[in-house]
Amino acid sequence: MLLFKPRKKSSELLTLEYLNTRMSLSPKDKHYYISLKKGYEGEKKFDLWTENLQCECIILNDLLLKVNNTTFQIDALIITADKTYLYEVKNFEGDYIFDPRTNKFFFIKSKQEIINPLHQLERCESLLNQLLPKHGFNTPTKGAVVFINDEFTLYQAPPDEPIIFLSQLKKHFKNLNAISAPLSRHHFLLAEKLQSLHITDPPYKQIPAYNYEQLQKGITCRKCHSFSIHIKRLKAACEECGHEELIAEAVIRSVREFQLLFPEENITSNIIHDWCREIKLKKTISNILSQHFTARGNNRWIYYE
Repeated sequence: MLLFKPRKKSSELLTLEYLNTRMSLSPKDKHYYISLKKGYEGEKKFDLWTENLQCECIILNDLLLKVNNTTFQIDALIITADKTYLYEVKNFEGDYIFDPRTNKFFFIKSKQEIINPLHQLERCESLLNQLLPKHGFNTPTKGAVVFINDEFTLYQAPPDEPIIFLSQLKKHFKNLNAISAPLSRHHFLLAEKLQSLHITDPPYKQIPAYNYEQLQKGITCRKCHSFSIHIKRLKAACEECGHEELIAEAVIRSVREFQLLFPEENITSNIIHDWCREIKLKKTISNILSQHFTARGNNRWIYYE
């Protein structure tokens, strides 16, 4: 198994995560953030299964691709010798029902219809099969919707549809491990091409408007995200959960957070000193920035990259 493209939090999820800590999100934005977070957690659960594969395969996670001016996302893709498998991972929780007459999914508790994940998978597989030949690949593909949550139930589940429940994953990966054929150079070229086509900056993000003044300042705990940070000697200690972190690491993490939230702003000792309220001495901030970032400009106009 070769993990060719690891999964990481999207800039959209990270931005909403930071904003959720430093301001009050509207109910709509909060709901969207929780939905993104839950989806990511479900994908990470699925990764625990793929990372234990023993067969020869290449794994690419979280691909955002475009074909014929249409953008589509693949949660997980596994390239094996015989075919390419793509997965739509759902972290739904609770009781759902599938209506075979209308081909629709409903959440039983609220009777609310949800987007049919089988339609999402069908769209994704169709677009992938349009994309591959454009780049000289005719690899057969096979898709599946994976319901990864152990507290999920789907009533009237269609047995002939490409659905994998959590209880079926062990058998599914056992079948993948039974693939004995080796990968060829062609498969590695396919992985490289897909990675090169990945869109790193999604064109559409649902980020609420915000400004520097309205955000709460201070270093947050890496573990519990609280602002209850106490500086003692060379460490930043959380009074809520007890987690400790070197001051330099906490400041660098806070700088990265500032850079994502305010990409147009220069990183200066003054702004980071204000952003990291717990660090009393500006010289401490300057020393950390000098050691871990590249200084630009002169004297009072110095900024860091």
